[in-house]
Amino acid sequence: MKTLKDIPIGGKAKVIKLYGEGPIKRRIMDMGITKGVVIRIIKTAPLGDPIELTVRGYELSLRKEDAEKIEVEQL
Repeated sequence: MKTLKDIPIGGKAKVIKLYGEGPIKRRIMDMGITKGVVIRIIKTAPLGDPIELTVRGYELSLRKEDAEKIEVEQL
């Protein structure tokens, strides 16, 4: 299983499945990260957390803890 955390900078991935319970999963979905959407990794913070990505035409920062809950297929 490959998660969003495993995708290198500049890489693209398609969301396969979201993991997590209740409010965590809902928060991820509210940010526009849903099954089938393509995500591009832009950069990481100097200490590696959070990561910055592009989803549905806008930029988003996401903690690596949350990125581990998103199963993806690398494109």
